[in-house]
Amino acid sequence: MMNSRRSFLAVVGSAALGLALPSCRPTSASPPRRRLRRIGLQLYTLRSEMQRDLPGTLARVAEIGYQEVEFAGYFGRTPADIRALLEQNHLTAPSSHVGFPDLGDGWARTLDDAKAVGHTFVTVPWIAEEARRDADGYRRVADVFNRAARQARDKGLRFAYHNHDFEFRPTAGLVPFNILLEQTDPTLVDFEMDLYWVVKGGHDPVEYFDKYPRRFAMVHVKDATAAPERRMTDVGKGTIDFRRIFANDAEHGASIQHFFVEYDEPPDPIASVRASHDYLAQLEY
Repeated sequence: MMNSRRSFLAVVGSAALGLALPSCRPTSASPPRRRLRRIGLQLYTLRSEMQRDLPGTLARVAEIGYQEVEFAGYFGRTPADIRALLEQNHLTAPSSHVGFPDLGDGWARTLDDAKAVGHTFVTVPWIAEEARRDADGYRRVADVFNRAARQARDKGLRFAYHNHDFEFRPTAGLVPFNILLEQTDPTLVDFEMDLYWVVKGGHDPVEYFDKYPRRFAMVHVKDATAAPERRMTDVGKGTIDFRRIFANDAEHGASIQHFFVEYDEPPDPIASVRASHDYLAQLEY
């Protein structure tokens, strides 16, 4: 699945707040109950549908009840086209997944396109294997992220990085994900935690929220079956305790701004994103 994502991103080349707020007024007789106010979708889940019929797919996403989307390519459409379709379907796109920054003209065009669509974040979802062979490689990547984030800030955008599980494979006794968190400037670089890949990598998302507060502006809400397989599944059908994760964030300042459902290879993509949305829409924490 990671290979398919890498291939997809290579082809692509280079998405309103989702704050969790109380859904009802707490009483002395019951603890506060919250629900997600805005539920988002990473459109990579529907990439085949987007390729065939982008306008129709966005309309279906809105009909299901999603209010936010995160792009992973524009499928030949211009930024103006994308912005018009979002407005037509009453959707917002706070973030887009983009290629690894070259810090040259290509990165400048990426930032200009993101600004034209109306994104807040440009989010890098992959580091090439040759760039992450050791701890020093991750340090160099962190330096690139800092410089790319300064350019993004100058355009009125935020820079973020989305993890997989390879960042949790120790190198020289260090956890690469920790290197990226510690070597990037917290005033410039945000992170989009993929909850599935953190769990798949053998870690607890809540521990990261506690250790690195306010670094995670976005999350991918993706579920996992039981160990040891830890296969992806529809949100709510697996073993990840989203109630615990969301409650922890809400109780510590609600730093997560956007919650994007994702499932890399669902058997029935539309049925999957509908089931995941319906589960999250009813989830109280």
